Amino acid sequence: MKISKLQLKQIWEGWTNLLFRFKNIRINRIKKRRLDICRNCKYHSSNAKIKTIRIDGHCTVCGCNDAAKTSCLTCECPMGKWKAENEK
Repeated sequence: MKISKLQLKQIWEGWTNLLFRFKNIRINRIKKRRLDICRNCKYHSSNAKIKTIRIDGHCTVCGCNDAAKTSCLTCECPMGKWKAENEK
């Protein structure tokens, strides 16, 4: 699977926000709302009918770690359940 420059930028943004901006109130509010949606989705790893060997919570559609993906403000849910908060 080939990763585009945009995807790499979004992965970097998500992990940076998660690890270094964890005290940012806006990011935390958005992340919490998105995580609630993700963790109740049928495509979340905890709800998927086919289990993976990964131990982290992740989307079975895009493969992203849920905590990092929901911390990325330029990211969107691949299933359209939440939109980007900032422009890419």
